Amino acid sequence: MYQGIRHIRAFLNVARLGSFTKSALELHISQPALTVQIRQLEEWLGVRLFDRNKRHVALTSVGRDLLPLLERVLTDLEAVMNAGQELAGIKRGTVAIAALPSVAANLLPSTILRFREKHSGINVRVSDVTAEQITELVKQETVNFGISSNLGSDKELEIEDLLSDQLCVLFPEEHSLVDVLEPALRDVAIWPLILTPRGTCVRTLVDRAVEKQELDISLSCEATHVSTAIAMVRAGLGVSILPCSAVRSVNKGIRMRPIHSPELVRTISIIRKRNRSLSPAAAHFIETLKAVAETPMEHFTGLEFDN
Repeated sequence: MYQGIRHIRAFLNVARLGSFTKSALELHISQPALTVQIRQLEEWLGVRLFDRNKRHVALTSVGRDLLPLLERVLTDLEAVMNAGQELAGIKRGTVAIAALPSVAANLLPSTILRFREKHSGINVRVSDVTAEQITELVKQETVNFGISSNLGSDKELEIEDLLSDQLCVLFPEEHSLVDVLEPALRDVAIWPLILTPRGTCVRTLVDRAVEKQELDISLSCEATHVSTAIAMVRAGLGVSILPCSAVRSVNKGIRMRPIHSPELVRTISIIRKRNRSLSPAAAHFIETLKAVAETPMEHFTGLEFDN
């Protein structure tokens, strides 16, 4: 494309100035090199563009007809090259991400803010959906990548671990759990539970741990959104098990403590379509995401663990 632009630009310059000598000087190339470019363009197009002798240069009738077309072609090619350079230089474009709601609400805002400090021209589009939906969006290439809990392998996906996320129990401050400083799952499971719906990664972890430890649980309510679960805890409907990263802060009247169980740690991973290259903007966003993920969770969520 670059060679084509040079040849078209040479043609337009000679047509405007009516002189090979003046055009060569303006384009900062030798006159023989300019002559070669015009001859090559004529060969590519299969037509003669100029009638010329030692004293005079004039457009042929075909050259006159092609002049406005080649002007538009040059404008379009330059626009394409400029757009490509801006995309490569991360000056414009879009990064599309599918993320778990807890990640979208807590990890991503800080990441986007830091990313935009260097790449203000990039639009970031976030879809906060379930783990199953994230997988489908990544496979369909609707998004550049996903951020989800890694609960299994998939030959169509590349999975890179990002961070570990402990599950916590939330309970009213007057609850009996206040006296259990390091609760295990069996300490929590004896109370009515407010859990996320089946199919969510958190619920899957809880169900697996309950089955492994052969515990009986009483399900009080199911809540998709963290705010709903917290409101249910505050109303005294039970205690809730949620990711520590999903809770912005310990709300007034509610305590929160990590559950000491190795099964209740979810791994948050970056999920990509296998054998697909990331755009420069998406690659830089992931680098920013990794840097933010290394920051203690309390820094960007406002978490205050009750000890």
